Amino acid sequence: MTQPRLSFFRDLMLFDHSICTWCYDNTGNLLCSNCPQEPVFAAAFDVFGCLKRMLAAGKERDAPLLLSAPSGLIWGAVFERQEEHLYRCHVMGPVFYSTVSQSELKQSIGTSPLSHYSVAWLHSFYRAADAVPICQHMFFSQYLRMLHYTVTGRPVDLIAIHFDDTLSPGKDTVYAKKDRHRVWKTEKALLHMVKTGNLNYKDALTASIMVSEGVGIKSPHPLRRAKVSAIVFCAIVCRAAMEGGMSPEEAYSLSDSYIDRAEEAKNLDETTDICMGMYDDFVRRMHGLQKKALYSEPIEQAASYIALHPEENLHAGDLARRAGYSVTYFTRRFRAETGVGICDFIKDVRIRQAKLLLETSELSIQEIADSLGFNTRNYFTRCFRESVGMTPMAYRKKRPD
Repeated sequence: MTQPRLSFFRDLMLFDHSICTWCYDNTGNLLCSNCPQEPVFAAAFDVFGCLKRMLAAGKERDAPLLLSAPSGLIWGAVFERQEEHLYRCHVMGPVFYSTVSQSELKQSIGTSPLSHYSVAWLHSFYRAADAVPICQHMFFSQYLRMLHYTVTGRPVDLIAIHFDDTLSPGKDTVYAKKDRHRVWKTEKALLHMVKTGNLNYKDALTASIMVSEGVGIKSPHPLRRAKVSAIVFCAIVCRAAMEGGMSPEEAYSLSDSYIDRAEEAKNLDETTDICMGMYDDFVRRMHGLQKKALYSEPIEQAASYIALHPEENLHAGDLARRAGYSVTYFTRRFRAETGVGICDFIKDVRIRQAKLLLETSELSIQEIADSLGFNTRNYFTRCFRESVGMTPMAYRKKRPD
Protein backbone atom coordinates (compact mmCIF):
# COMPACT_ATOMS: atom_id res chain seq x y z
CA MET A 1 0.00 0.00 0.00
CA THR A 2 2.88 2.41 0.71
CA GLN A 3 4.30 2.38 -2.84
CA PRO A 4 1.13 3.62 -4.64
CA ARG A 5 0.77 6.38 -2.07
CA LEU A 6 4.40 7.39 -2.54
CA SER A 7 3.99 7.49 -6.31
CA PHE A 8 0.98 9.77 -5.90
CA PHE A 9 2.89 11.99 -3.46
CA ARG A 10 5.85 12.27 -5.88
CA ASP A 11 3.49 13.37 -8.66
CA LEU A 12 2.05 16.07 -6.41
CA MET A 13 5.49 17.42 -5.51
CA LEU A 14 6.64 17.57 -9.11
CA PHE A 15 3.40 19.32 -10.12
CA ASP A 16 3.48 21.90 -7.33
CA HIS A 17 7.06 23.03 -6.74
CA SER A 18 9.06 20.51 -8.83
CA ILE A 19 10.41 19.12 -5.57
CA CYS A 20 12.33 15.88 -6.02
CA THR A 21 11.99 12.79 -3.82
CA TRP A 22 14.68 10.26 -2.88
CA CYS A 23 14.78 6.92 -1.11
CA TYR A 24 17.74 5.45 0.82
CA ASP A 25 18.07 2.14 2.61
CA ASN A 26 19.12 1.98 6.26
CA THR A 27 22.82 1.90 5.35
CA GLY A 28 22.75 4.97 3.10
CA ASN A 29 22.53 3.34 -0.31
CA LEU A 30 20.46 5.35 -2.77
CA LEU A 31 17.60 3.16 -4.00
CA CYS A 32 15.75 5.60 -6.26
CA SER A 33 15.04 9.24 -7.00
CA ASN A 34 13.18 11.34 -9.56
CA CYS A 35 15.79 14.11 -9.60
CA PRO A 36 17.16 15.07 -13.05
CA GLN A 37 20.45 16.14 -11.39
CA GLU A 38 20.72 13.01 -9.22
CA PRO A 39 24.55 12.57 -9.35
CA VAL A 40 25.17 16.21 -8.40
CA PHE A 41 22.75 16.50 -5.50
CA ALA A 42 23.30 12.96 -4.22
CA ALA A 43 27.00 13.82 -3.88
CA ALA A 44 26.19 17.15 -2.21
CA PHE A 45 23.80 15.44 0.22
CA ASP A 46 26.62 13.09 1.21
CA VAL A 47 29.51 15.57 1.26
CA PHE A 48 27.61 18.14 3.31
CA GLY A 49 27.06 15.44 5.95
CA CYS A 50 23.30 15.35 5.51
CA LEU A 51 23.28 11.61 4.70
CA LYS A 52 25.23 10.74 7.84
CA ARG A 53 23.10 12.99 10.04
CA MET A 54 19.89 11.58 8.55
CA LEU A 55 20.90 7.96 9.24
CA ALA A 56 21.94 8.81 12.80
CA ALA A 57 18.65 10.61 13.45
CA GLY A 58 16.61 7.77 11.92
CA LYS A 59 18.02 5.32 14.45
CA GLU A 60 17.00 7.54 17.35
CA ARG A 61 13.68 9.18 16.44
CA ASP A 62 10.53 8.72 14.41
CA ALA A 63 9.74 12.40 13.80
CA PRO A 64 10.46 14.06 10.43
CA LEU A 65 13.78 15.83 10.00
CA LEU A 66 14.85 19.03 8.21
CA LEU A 67 18.50 19.10 7.09
CA SER A 68 20.41 22.20 6.00
CA ALA A 69 23.68 22.77 4.18
CA PRO A 70 26.01 25.82 4.13
CA SER A 71 24.93 26.57 0.56
CA GLY A 72 21.38 27.23 1.75
CA LEU A 73 20.04 23.93 0.38
CA ILE A 74 17.35 22.27 2.50
CA TRP A 75 16.21 18.64 2.51
CA GLY A 76 13.43 16.94 4.47
CA ALA A 77 13.49 13.31 5.60
CA VAL A 78 11.00 10.84 7.11
CA PHE A 79 11.72 7.35 8.37
CA GLU A 80 10.10 4.04 7.51
CA ARG A 81 10.47 1.20 10.01
CA GLN A 82 9.99 -2.53 10.05
CA GLU A 83 9.70 -4.27 13.40
CA GLU A 84 10.87 -1.11 15.18
CA HIS A 85 14.10 -0.95 13.15
CA LEU A 86 15.01 1.67 10.56
CA TYR A 87 14.16 0.25 7.14
CA ARG A 88 14.23 3.16 4.69
CA CYS A 89 14.71 6.93 4.65
CA HIS A 90 12.44 8.93 2.34
CA VAL A 91 13.83 12.32 1.38
CA MET A 92 12.38 15.36 -0.40
CA GLY A 93 14.39 18.27 -1.79
CA PRO A 94 16.59 20.06 -2.15
CA VAL A 95 14.90 23.46 -1.98
CA PHE A 96 15.93 26.99 -1.09
CA TYR A 97 13.86 28.96 1.41
CA SER A 98 14.74 32.19 -0.45
CA THR A 99 16.50 33.34 -3.60
CA VAL A 100 20.24 32.63 -3.65
CA SER A 101 22.35 34.24 -6.38
CA GLN A 102 25.24 32.49 -8.13
CA SER A 103 27.76 34.79 -6.43
CA GLU A 104 26.32 34.03 -2.99
CA LEU A 105 26.35 30.32 -3.73
CA LYS A 106 29.98 30.39 -4.84
CA GLN A 107 31.03 32.37 -1.79
CA SER A 108 29.27 29.96 0.57
CA ILE A 109 30.86 26.94 -1.15
CA GLY A 110 34.34 28.47 -0.87
CA THR A 111 34.99 27.06 2.60
CA SER A 112 32.75 23.97 2.41
CA PRO A 113 33.72 20.36 1.62
CA LEU A 114 32.47 20.86 -1.96
CA SER A 115 35.29 23.35 -2.60
CA HIS A 116 37.69 20.37 -3.00
CA TYR A 117 35.79 19.11 -6.06
CA SER A 118 36.99 19.76 -9.60
CA VAL A 119 36.14 22.99 -11.37
CA ALA A 120 34.05 21.03 -13.90
CA TRP A 121 32.03 19.33 -11.16
CA LEU A 122 31.47 22.61 -9.31
CA HIS A 123 30.28 24.18 -12.55
CA SER A 124 27.70 21.41 -12.90
CA PHE A 125 26.66 21.96 -9.26
CA TYR A 126 26.09 25.70 -9.78
CA ARG A 127 24.14 25.02 -12.98
CA ALA A 128 21.98 22.44 -11.20
CA ALA A 129 21.38 24.84 -8.28
CA ASP A 130 19.72 27.28 -10.70
CA ALA A 131 16.88 24.77 -11.09
CA VAL A 132 16.36 24.21 -7.35
CA PRO A 133 12.85 25.40 -6.43
CA ILE A 134 12.19 28.08 -3.83
CA CYS A 135 9.69 26.92 -1.21
CA GLN A 136 8.71 28.77 1.93
CA HIS A 137 9.64 27.12 5.21
CA MET A 138 6.01 26.76 6.26
CA PHE A 139 4.96 25.09 3.00
CA PHE A 140 7.96 22.78 2.91
CA SER A 141 7.28 21.69 6.50
CA GLN A 142 3.67 20.96 5.60
CA TYR A 143 4.82 18.86 2.64
CA LEU A 144 7.12 16.98 5.00
CA ARG A 145 4.13 16.23 7.23
CA MET A 146 2.30 14.87 4.18
CA LEU A 147 5.25 12.65 3.28
CA HIS A 148 5.43 11.36 6.85
CA TYR A 149 1.74 10.44 6.77
CA THR A 150 2.16 8.83 3.35
CA VAL A 151 5.00 6.62 4.60
CA THR A 152 3.87 5.82 8.15
CA GLY A 153 0.11 6.31 8.09
CA ARG A 154 0.43 8.46 11.22
CA PRO A 155 -0.19 12.23 11.43
CA VAL A 156 2.46 14.44 12.97
CA ASP A 157 2.29 18.02 14.25
CA LEU A 158 4.56 20.76 12.95
CA ILE A 159 6.18 21.20 16.34
CA ALA A 160 7.44 17.60 16.20
CA ILE A 161 9.60 18.27 13.13
CA HIS A 162 13.26 18.47 14.12
CA PHE A 163 15.54 20.98 12.40
CA ASP A 164 19.13 19.78 12.20
CA ASP A 165 21.23 22.82 11.30
CA THR A 166 24.58 21.44 12.42
CA LEU A 167 26.20 22.62 9.19
CA SER A 168 24.09 25.72 8.66
CA PRO A 169 25.93 28.94 7.77
CA GLY A 170 27.68 30.38 10.79
CA LYS A 171 27.33 33.93 11.93
CA ASP A 172 30.48 34.95 10.05
CA THR A 173 29.77 33.40 6.64
CA VAL A 174 29.07 35.48 3.55
CA TYR A 175 25.74 33.71 3.08
CA ALA A 176 24.60 34.52 6.61
CA LYS A 177 25.58 38.18 6.26
CA LYS A 178 23.68 38.48 2.97
CA ASP A 179 20.68 36.76 4.52
CA ARG A 180 20.67 39.26 7.38
CA HIS A 181 20.76 42.06 4.82
CA ARG A 182 17.67 40.58 3.15
CA VAL A 183 15.92 40.36 6.52
CA TRP A 184 16.78 43.99 7.25
CA LYS A 185 15.41 45.12 3.89
CA THR A 186 12.12 43.28 4.28
CA GLU A 187 11.69 44.48 7.87
CA LYS A 188 12.31 48.04 6.68
CA ALA A 189 9.58 47.63 4.08
CA LEU A 190 7.11 46.19 6.60
CA LEU A 191 7.67 48.92 9.18
CA HIS A 192 7.48 51.67 6.56
CA MET A 193 4.08 50.35 5.49
CA VAL A 194 2.86 50.46 9.08
CA LYS A 195 4.03 54.05 9.55
CA THR A 196 2.35 55.21 6.36
CA GLY A 197 -0.74 53.01 6.62
CA ASN A 198 0.04 51.44 3.25
CA LEU A 199 -2.66 48.85 2.57
CA ASN A 200 -0.70 47.41 -0.35
CA TYR A 201 1.52 45.39 1.99
CA LYS A 202 0.95 41.78 0.96
CA ASP A 203 4.05 41.41 -1.23
CA ALA A 204 6.30 42.79 1.50
CA LEU A 205 4.76 40.49 4.11
CA THR A 206 5.24 37.49 1.81
CA ALA A 207 8.86 38.50 1.24
CA SER A 208 9.51 38.63 4.98
CA ILE A 209 8.23 35.07 5.39
CA MET A 210 10.47 33.94 2.54
CA VAL A 211 13.71 35.27 4.05
CA SER A 212 13.22 35.04 7.81
CA GLU A 213 11.95 32.40 10.16
CA GLY A 214 11.83 34.70 13.13
CA VAL A 215 14.04 35.44 16.10
CA GLY A 216 17.05 33.13 16.32
CA ILE A 217 16.67 32.05 19.92
CA LYS A 218 18.27 28.88 21.24
CA SER A 219 15.26 26.69 21.97
CA PRO A 220 14.52 23.09 20.98
CA HIS A 221 10.79 23.86 20.90
CA PRO A 222 9.47 25.34 17.60
CA LEU A 223 6.28 26.62 19.26
CA ARG A 224 8.32 28.52 21.86
CA ARG A 225 10.45 30.08 19.10
CA ALA A 226 7.32 30.99 17.14
CA LYS A 227 5.76 32.68 20.18
CA VAL A 228 8.89 34.72 20.87
CA SER A 229 9.07 35.76 17.20
CA ALA A 230 5.40 36.79 17.26
CA ILE A 231 5.92 38.87 20.40
CA VAL A 232 9.01 40.60 18.99
CA PHE A 233 7.21 41.27 15.68
CA CYS A 234 4.29 42.75 17.57
CA ALA A 235 6.61 45.01 19.58
CA ILE A 236 8.39 46.48 16.55
CA VAL A 237 5.11 46.98 14.67
CA CYS A 238 3.73 48.79 17.72
CA ARG A 239 6.80 51.06 17.76
CA ALA A 240 6.43 51.80 14.04
CA ALA A 241 2.78 52.74 14.54
CA MET A 242 3.66 55.19 17.30
CA GLU A 243 6.35 56.73 15.10
CA GLY A 244 3.68 57.13 12.42
CA GLY A 245 1.35 59.02 14.77
CA MET A 246 -0.71 56.46 16.69
CA SER A 247 -1.16 57.36 20.34
CA PRO A 248 0.91 55.30 22.81
CA GLU A 249 -2.28 54.41 24.69
CA GLU A 250 -3.89 52.84 21.62
CA ALA A 251 -0.68 51.25 20.32
CA TYR A 252 0.34 49.62 23.60
CA SER A 253 -3.20 48.45 24.35
CA LEU A 254 -3.47 46.84 20.91
CA SER A 255 0.00 45.32 21.19
CA ASP A 256 -0.68 43.85 24.63
CA SER A 257 -3.84 42.13 23.42
CA TYR A 258 -2.00 40.43 20.54
CA ILE A 259 0.94 39.46 22.76
CA ASP A 260 -1.49 37.77 25.16
CA ARG A 261 -3.04 35.87 22.25
CA ALA A 262 0.40 34.80 21.02
CA GLU A 263 1.29 33.44 24.47
CA GLU A 264 -1.91 31.42 24.50
CA ALA A 265 -1.40 29.96 21.00
CA LYS A 266 -1.57 26.15 20.86
CA ASN A 267 0.25 25.54 17.55
CA LEU A 268 2.42 27.16 14.86
CA ASP A 269 -0.48 27.87 12.52
CA GLU A 270 -2.19 29.86 15.25
CA THR A 271 0.88 32.04 15.87
CA THR A 272 1.11 32.76 12.13
CA ASP A 273 -2.56 33.77 11.97
CA ILE A 274 -2.10 36.05 15.00
CA CYS A 275 0.90 37.80 13.38
CA MET A 276 -0.97 38.28 10.09
CA GLY A 277 -4.06 39.62 11.85
CA MET A 278 -2.02 41.90 14.11
CA TYR A 279 -0.11 43.42 11.20
CA ASP A 280 -3.26 43.99 9.15
CA ASP A 281 -4.99 45.57 12.15
CA PHE A 282 -2.16 48.06 12.78
CA VAL A 283 -1.82 48.99 9.09
CA ARG A 284 -5.55 49.60 8.67
CA ARG A 285 -5.74 51.67 11.85
CA MET A 286 -2.79 53.76 10.67
CA HIS A 287 -4.38 54.18 7.24
CA GLY A 288 -7.60 55.38 8.82
CA LEU A 289 -5.73 57.67 11.22
CA GLN A 290 -3.78 59.38 8.46
CA LYS A 291 -6.62 59.70 5.95
CA LYS A 292 -9.40 60.58 8.36
CA ALA A 293 -8.44 64.20 8.85
CA LEU A 294 -7.40 64.74 5.23
CA TYR A 295 -10.18 63.63 2.91
CA SER A 296 -13.92 63.16 2.82
CA GLU A 297 -15.12 59.56 2.76
CA PRO A 298 -15.61 59.25 -1.05
CA ILE A 299 -12.18 60.73 -1.78
CA GLU A 300 -10.54 58.65 0.95
CA GLN A 301 -12.06 55.50 -0.54
CA ALA A 302 -10.77 56.45 -3.99
CA ALA A 303 -7.30 57.18 -2.60
CA SER A 304 -7.30 53.84 -0.76
CA TYR A 305 -8.32 51.99 -3.91
CA ILE A 306 -5.46 53.59 -5.83
CA ALA A 307 -3.00 52.65 -3.06
CA LEU A 308 -4.19 49.03 -3.15
CA HIS A 309 -4.20 48.70 -6.94
CA PRO A 310 -1.25 50.72 -8.30
CA GLU A 311 -0.71 48.11 -11.03
CA GLU A 312 -4.19 48.56 -12.54
CA ASN A 313 -4.97 50.76 -15.54
CA LEU A 314 -6.87 53.30 -13.44
CA HIS A 315 -9.13 55.95 -14.98
CA ALA A 316 -10.98 58.90 -13.48
CA GLY A 317 -14.25 57.60 -14.90
CA ASP A 318 -13.95 54.27 -13.10
CA LEU A 319 -13.09 55.95 -9.80
CA ALA A 320 -15.96 58.43 -10.23
CA ARG A 321 -18.46 55.61 -10.79
CA ARG A 322 -17.19 53.83 -7.66
CA ALA A 323 -17.78 57.05 -5.70
CA GLY A 324 -21.21 57.63 -7.27
CA TYR A 325 -20.30 60.99 -8.85
CA SER A 326 -20.02 62.37 -12.35
CA VAL A 327 -16.50 62.49 -13.73
CA THR A 328 -16.46 66.30 -13.81
CA TYR A 329 -17.62 66.71 -10.20
CA PHE A 330 -15.38 63.90 -8.92
CA THR A 331 -12.19 65.15 -10.57
CA ARG A 332 -12.83 68.71 -9.33
CA ARG A 333 -13.49 67.51 -5.78
CA PHE A 334 -10.50 65.14 -5.85
CA ARG A 335 -8.16 67.97 -6.82
CA ALA A 336 -9.67 70.31 -4.23
CA GLU A 337 -9.09 67.84 -1.39
CA THR A 338 -5.78 66.27 -2.39
CA GLY A 339 -4.19 69.25 -4.10
CA VAL A 340 -3.34 67.28 -7.26
CA GLY A 341 -5.17 65.79 -10.21
CA ILE A 342 -6.05 62.09 -10.31
CA CYS A 343 -3.35 61.18 -12.86
CA ASP A 344 -0.64 62.89 -10.81
CA PHE A 345 -1.95 61.25 -7.62
CA ILE A 346 -1.79 57.79 -9.25
CA LYS A 347 1.70 58.48 -10.56
CA ASP A 348 2.84 59.64 -7.10
CA VAL A 349 1.51 56.46 -5.47
CA ARG A 350 3.32 54.34 -8.05
CA ILE A 351 6.59 56.23 -7.61
CA ARG A 352 6.44 55.86 -3.81
CA GLN A 353 5.87 52.13 -4.22
CA ALA A 354 8.72 51.97 -6.74
CA LYS A 355 11.09 53.66 -4.27
CA LEU A 356 10.17 51.10 -1.64
CA LEU A 357 10.77 48.21 -4.05
CA LEU A 358 14.09 49.67 -5.16
CA GLU A 359 15.19 49.98 -1.53
CA THR A 360 13.97 46.64 -0.22
CA SER A 361 13.80 44.12 -3.06
CA GLU A 362 16.01 42.54 -5.71
CA LEU A 363 13.44 43.04 -8.50
CA SER A 364 14.89 44.39 -11.74
CA ILE A 365 13.95 47.87 -13.01
CA GLN A 366 11.87 46.25 -15.75
CA GLU A 367 10.03 44.02 -13.24
CA ILE A 368 9.22 47.02 -11.04
CA ALA A 369 7.98 49.01 -14.03
CA ASP A 370 5.76 46.11 -15.13
CA SER A 371 4.40 45.47 -11.62
CA LEU A 372 3.32 49.10 -11.22
CA GLY A 373 1.55 49.50 -14.53
CA PHE A 374 4.09 51.64 -16.39
CA ASN A 375 3.89 50.93 -20.10
CA THR A 376 7.64 50.78 -20.70
CA ARG A 377 10.87 50.95 -18.75
CA ASN A 378 11.75 54.24 -20.47
CA TYR A 379 8.45 55.81 -19.41
CA PHE A 380 8.97 54.55 -15.85
CA THR A 381 12.50 56.01 -15.80
CA ARG A 382 11.28 59.36 -17.10
CA CYS A 383 8.48 59.58 -14.51
CA PHE A 384 10.83 58.51 -11.72
CA ARG A 385 13.46 61.08 -12.70
CA GLU A 386 10.85 63.87 -12.83
CA SER A 387 9.62 62.98 -9.33
CA VAL A 388 12.81 61.97 -7.52
CA GLY A 389 15.50 63.81 -9.46
CA MET A 390 17.46 60.72 -10.48
CA THR A 391 16.99 57.48 -12.37
CA PRO A 392 15.71 54.31 -10.64
CA MET A 393 19.16 52.71 -11.05
CA ALA A 394 20.89 55.69 -9.44
CA TYR A 395 18.36 55.65 -6.59
CA ARG A 396 18.99 51.94 -5.96
CA LYS A 397 22.79 52.41 -5.95
CA LYS A 398 22.65 55.11 -3.30
CA ARG A 399 20.67 52.98 -0.82
CA PRO A 400 22.62 51.92 2.30
CA ASP A 401 24.03 48.37 2.34
